[in-house]
Amino acid sequence: MQPRNMSMSGVVDLAAVKAAQEAKSKAEQSRAEAARQGGGGGAVTPASLVIDVDEAGFEQDVLQRSTEVPVVIDFWAEWCEPCKQLSPVLERLAVEYNGRFVLAKIDVDANQMLMQQFGVQGIPAVFAVVAGQALPLFQGAAAEAQIRGTLDQLVQVAEQRFGLTGLTVDGDAEPGGVTEPEMPAGPYDALLEAAVQALDAGDFGGAVQAYKNVLADDPGNMEAKLGLAQAELLQRVQGLDPQQVRKDAAEKPGDVQAQIAGADLDLVGGHVEDAFGRLIDTVRRTAGDDRDAVRLRLLELFEVVGADDPRVVAARRALARALF
Repeated sequence: MQPRNMSMSGVVDLAAVKAAQEAKSKAEQSRAEAARQGGGGGAVTPASLVIDVDEAGFEQDVLQRSTEVPVVIDFWAEWCEPCKQLSPVLERLAVEYNGRFVLAKIDVDANQMLMQQFGVQGIPAVFAVVAGQALPLFQGAAAEAQIRGTLDQLVQVAEQRFGLTGLTVDGDAEPGGVTEPEMPAGPYDALLEAAVQALDAGDFGGAVQAYKNVLADDPGNMEAKLGLAQAELLQRVQGLDPQQVRKDAAEKPGDVQAQIAGADLDLVGGHVEDAFGRLIDTVRRTAGDDRDAVRLRLLELFEVVGADDPRVVAARRALARALF
C-alpha cells in the first residue's frame, strides 16, 4: 500500500516510533477495559459494519472503535459522482471482509470540520484510523483490485502492529470473508512490552536485548525484527555529537564510517531519502570490505523504515544499479 507515498509499515523518526508504540499500548488498554466491563467481545451484525458518522459521534464511533478494529473512513457527498461509484464498492467489501474493518461514511457537506481536520482536498477521499492513528489511504475512485490490496495491507498492519484481529460477525459470512477467533496473548508479549518500556526509558541496550530474546526463539517475529532495527539505530546514535558527525560526513566523502554515521543520523532525523542516498553514493565509490559494510548498514536501515515503503523500494533499485 502506498497512499500519498506513505508507508504504513515504516516508522522513520523518533516521534513516529513513540506514537506507534503508544497507540498500540492504548489499544490494548482499551480492549482490556472493554473486556472487564463485559463489552467488546460480543458479535455484531453485518449491517453494523457500515455506519454513518457525524462530528458529534466521531470520537465514539471512530476513535474509540479503532482500538478494537480498523475503521475505514469514506468522505463523500450527494453531488459527487465518483463517490456514487466508490461508496457501494466499499460497503460491499466491508461486509465481505466480515468484521476485519468497519466502514464509516462521512458526508462532507454536513461535517466540514472533520473534512478540514483530515486535510481532505477533494472527494471521494478514503482514510483509515487504527488505534487512534489516522492514515491516508487513497483519493478518488479506484479499481476494486487496488482497493482490495489496500484493505488487505491495512488489515495485516492492524493485526501485526496493534493486535487488532477484527470483530466477530453474526450469521454466515459473505464469500471471501474469513472470521478468525481472537487469539490469546502471545508467549512473547511480556518481552515485547519490556522492550517498549526500555525504549521509553532511553535504555536502548536493554531494548535490543529484549528483542533479541524474542527472536532467539521466534526468528520470524515481525514486531521484534522491526523493534530491534529501531533500537539498534537509536543505540548507535545515542552517544554521537550531531554537529561533528555532519561535519565529518560533509568533509570526508571517502570515509566510510563517517558516511555510515551520517546516514544513521539522517534517518533518526526523518531524512530518509538523504540517508539512503548517502549510502548508495558511498557504495558506488567503494569496493571490497568497505562496500560490504555500507551495503549491510543500508539493509539495516531498510528494516527500520519498512520493506514496503516506496522510498525503500526505490532505494533497493538504486542499490542494485550501484552494485551491478
